[in-house]
Amino acid sequence: MTLSREAATQFAKVLSEALPYIRRFVGKTLVIKYGGNAMESEELKTGFARDIVLMKAVGINPVVCTVAVRRSATCSSG
Repeated sequence: MTLSREAATQFAKVLSEALPYIRRFVGKTLVIKYGGNAMESEELKTGFARDIVLMKAVGINPVVCTVAVRRSATCSSG
C-alpha cells in the first residue's frame, strides 16, 4: 500500500491520537459488535478488517460478535 503525503500525514495524526487508547488496552480483550451497515458496505468492511488487524498487531485481543438476526449472535476471537 502506497500512501500519498497527505494520506500518510493523516494516518500519523490518527495513530498519535489513538496512542493513549492503544496503551490503555494492550493485553486486554475487547468485544466488538459487527453488524448493520458495516456488513453491507465494502468500504466499511475493509475499514473494519483493517482496524481489527491493527488491534491484533499492537497487542489488543479483539473478539468480534456478528449480529445477523436480532435473536442470534456469534463471536470469534480470530
